Amino acid sequence: ILPWREEPGPYHTWLSEIMLQQTRVEAVKGYYARFLSALPEISDLANAEEEKVLKLWEGLGYYSRARNLQKAAKKIMTEYAGEMPNSFQELKKLPGIGEYTAAAIASIVYKEEIPALDGNLLRIFARLTSYPKVVLEPEGKKLAFSYFQEKMQGIDPGDFNQALMDLGSGVCLPKGEIACNSCPLKAFCSSAKAGNPSDYPKLPEKKKRKVEQYSIFLIRHQEELMLKKRENKGLLAGLYEFYKLEGHCSEKEALEAVENLGLRPLRIKALGEAKHIFTHKEWEMIGYEVYCGDFQEESGKAKRTWEKQGYRFYSKEEIHGELSIPSAFAYYKQFL
Repeated sequence: ILPWREEPGPYHTWLSEIMLQQTRVEAVKGYYARFLSALPEISDLANAEEEKVLKLWEGLGYYSRARNLQKAAKKIMTEYAGEMPNSFQELKKLPGIGEYTAAAIASIVYKEEIPALDGNLLRIFARLTSYPKVVLEPEGKKLAFSYFQEKMQGIDPGDFNQALMDLGSGVCLPKGEIACNSCPLKAFCSSAKAGNPSDYPKLPEKKKRKVEQYSIFLIRHQEELMLKKRENKGLLAGLYEFYKLEGHCSEKEALEAVENLGLRPLRIKALGEAKHIFTHKEWEMIGYEVYCGDFQEESGKAKRTWEKQGYRFYSKEEIHGELSIPSAFAYYKQFL
């Protein structure tokens, strides 16, 4: 029982599928309700300020999903008269909607007989057939697509896809205890009969992630905190970040860095270590909280190096109500 299944309209299904990419079901429920409460229709999403959309998305990560969601909403309003496209092929033309998401919406909402090939369905296919190759390769995906499409004939395709999704997320699990004895497909499963379901699916070798080290600073002046909006391209585009330096600074180096910004550090406190894993890289961080007095003066003018670097001080109300700070800084956000 999931909220988007109780209301399987085009917008609800689309929003839930985008949120569920890279995110657990339990984590999505609250975000889904909050998002729909603020932006109940596609037109509301299309017309919203980007800052509002990103704030509603804050904590879900992979913010390009939110940006593409809004781009697609604008396209729906201008090119589809405000109505969600009703076929797999048309849905794929929208920003952020790939083959899987298009198939999920087309099958659940419009009853198009098309398998929604996500990790769950590919894993189930590989185990049912003891597929000997890497199932994520084009050949594996093509075979899995044909396999499931043949079996969904005459069945509600949305129910068929969602049943397999549930089977994959609750029974035919990716790792740990695979619940073969609870599986309704056990009698037809090649790897279950052979007693080796954990040998499947065959996966490509993982590439090593690049590791980057940073020092993160929560710099406070009176009741405000210093942040900067990142550029509107690349990693964490358009989101707000704390002051940070490459490498792990000592306390002395941290104080010198704050002074070089044109600030007067009064006291400093170490906040500990944190790690954040992106798809292709990993951040290893240490943090400091620095309380500052009045800004430095230089020849009668404020020496505000921090302003030249794009930083400014924000109130608690602005930070909690308007600014999106990415989950990469989740450990340090707790000190806000």
